[in-house]
Amino acid sequence: MGDKAHTHPGAAGRATAADHPTSVRNVVLVGHSGSGKTTLVEALALTAGAVNRAGRVEDGGCVSDYDDMEHRQQRSVQLSLVPVEWDGIKINLLDTPGYADFVGELRAGLRAADAALFVVSASDGVDGPTRMLWEECAAVGMPRAIVVTHLEAARADFEEMTRICAEAFGGEDPDAVLPLYLPLHGPPAPDGHAPVTGLVGLLSRKLFDYASGERVASEPGEADLPQLDEARSMLIEGIISESEDETLMERYLGGEQVDVKTLVEDLERAVARGVFFPVLAAAPAAEGARQGLGTVELLELITRGFPTPLERAAPRVTTPEGDGRELRMCDPEESLVAEVVKTSSDPYVGRISMVRVFSGTLRADQTVHVSGHGLTDRGHEDHDVDERIGALSTPFGKHQRPVTHVIAGDLACVAKLTRAETGDTLSAKEDPLLMAPWDMPDPLLPLAIEAHSKPDEDKLSQGLTRLVAEDPTMRLEHNQDTHQVVLWCLGEAHADVALERLRGRYGVQVDVVPHRVPLRETFGGPAAGRGRHVKQSGGHGQYAICEIEVEPLPGGSGIEFVDKVVGGAVPRQFVPSVEKGVRAQAAKGVAAGHPLIDVRVTLRDGKAHSVDSSDAAFQTAGALALREAAAEARIHLLEPVAEVSVLVGDDYVGAVMSDLSGRRGRVLGTEQTSGGRTLIRAEVPEIEIGRYAVDLRSLSHGTARFDRRYARHEPMPAQVADRMREEVRAAS
Repeated sequence: MGDKAHTHPGAAGRATAADHPTSVRNVVLVGHSGSGKTTLVEALALTAGAVNRAGRVEDGGCVSDYDDMEHRQQRSVQLSLVPVEWDGIKINLLDTPGYADFVGELRAGLRAADAALFVVSASDGVDGPTRMLWEECAAVGMPRAIVVTHLEAARADFEEMTRICAEAFGGEDPDAVLPLYLPLHGPPAPDGHAPVTGLVGLLSRKLFDYASGERVASEPGEADLPQLDEARSMLIEGIISESEDETLMERYLGGEQVDVKTLVEDLERAVARGVFFPVLAAAPAAEGARQGLGTVELLELITRGFPTPLERAAPRVTTPEGDGRELRMCDPEESLVAEVVKTSSDPYVGRISMVRVFSGTLRADQTVHVSGHGLTDRGHEDHDVDERIGALSTPFGKHQRPVTHVIAGDLACVAKLTRAETGDTLSAKEDPLLMAPWDMPDPLLPLAIEAHSKPDEDKLSQGLTRLVAEDPTMRLEHNQDTHQVVLWCLGEAHADVALERLRGRYGVQVDVVPHRVPLRETFGGPAAGRGRHVKQSGGHGQYAICEIEVEPLPGGSGIEFVDKVVGGAVPRQFVPSVEKGVRAQAAKGVAAGHPLIDVRVTLRDGKAHSVDSSDAAFQTAGALALREAAAEARIHLLEPVAEVSVLVGDDYVGAVMSDLSGRRGRVLGTEQTSGGRTLIRAEVPEIEIGRYAVDLRSLSHGTARFDRRYARHEPMPAQVADRMREEVRAAS
């Protein structure tokens, strides 16, 4: 940010363990899919001397999207850590996926980072989800900067993009979003588009030309000065307005010249405090070039303007029992507190855990305490155990570079933590601690699967357990009503990645089957039934007769059994047998194979034999009686109804409410919230919202979110019930 005329790469790029928190910067790159985050990471690595050519290490592999699946899908699907070194500072670049289905990886990157680079495309602009993410970062005070990419696009306009960013991100203070450099355009191409070949520093008033493939400093031409001076004045006023020196604005307005050194120092402090958000431009290096446009400027911003880990407010720490604990966070000499921000599996090394150390020092072969948050409702194993960690390393593409220790503020990978999962806390064995969990979205798209063959069935359970251990945004359900194995995902792309990982990483072939919601049955009116189970085939026979009456009850009543037999027609010891048979048949269903609920079954009469009656015979008779009563009655199908809350931008409220009505939903009310959003509360049959996670995203252009919870079962409309019965008959 001081506009130094770098003409060579920084340190050799062999990022190792940092020696002090002040020499570390943790930066997460965020932005919509296709904005150029991964390309930017690779360009920064090239400029820092960490790779031999754009995005490649010695064996030709990429430093960021190195996974084979990412190559096949042509997009990032997981968090990648790329450590580089610049001016003696270790920079941990965290590249996140831009697609909404992988928001769990984005959350992990935000948790591990101390500042964020928002990458926006000059050809695409700023989308709704990126605006929402900016607001989230603002809420926690995370320092941010904006990088404009795709300047080579035909309609790219850096000045217009800066205006859009100020409007989208500036809120009530658009002057806090200003460029530090202006692009320098070369001769126009045949299509009339003039490519960006360099940058002009607004504070230094120097020109940095990248046309040769390396940054070359010079003086701007006379024709550039009017535009430069106007933008420079706006930048200076923006910096001074955020200065901690309250007298600076008065002196500036009074005509005093503020020296560049003071302005740069105030700028750096404002960026680190998260009150000023510089806009920069960047482009990848051309073939054979050593530096991409704007990459030196970005590295200077990161090392000099972004905060050190010491300046980050630490997450809350407690003992595993929940008692609060005060620590000097980010102190290498304090008690160990680290967090697993990502879990992955390597076919040769086994499980690899990416960790952020918040306090203390993590050492190779150390025994640590692993504390989890007990996400058993998501299929995660609850644990609170000691484990000996394996080797420590820093990742670089597919490679792992060994290190001996990791200090507070740094990130690294730990091998062979067999019990630790994403979100778990690692602490000293003698001083167990637990960090407050981070917010994760609920997976709301069901994916019902079955093992493809018997060998796959044997491996399925272990594969699914490992899958959910890696991804806290995935929930595993073994539905006791439908007997289905269901993976709950965030979207279709998330589901595709899960299936591919099962096949490629764990060798499990599965078939996707239609997801079934747990329906119920109930009686539409009173009915009576007689169960007669009489058999004599020589020797000991079977004899049991019972007569019952069935009547419907209010929702939520379950099965109520009443004994009103008089005169001992059914001996006392066999009354529980009748009830057992009735309940067993109710669990199996009486019409379409769904459990029967909300009825009262009254045993009125029956007959027994002194020799041939038995517990089994009366169980059978009770089941037969219930089936006969059902054959004479109207049986209603009951469907589960969910309470749904949708948070959506005001522009899409009408479309969302209309869509909910089309799903047989009942809107209960709306509530205005901050940020121009509305909360819609509705009750919707679960059978109608199986794909709502996908449909709502499309309807709101990715700006809405929803949650749901089971409310009750209620009768299904006759035409829908008839269709369901037809589907059952066709399937059988």
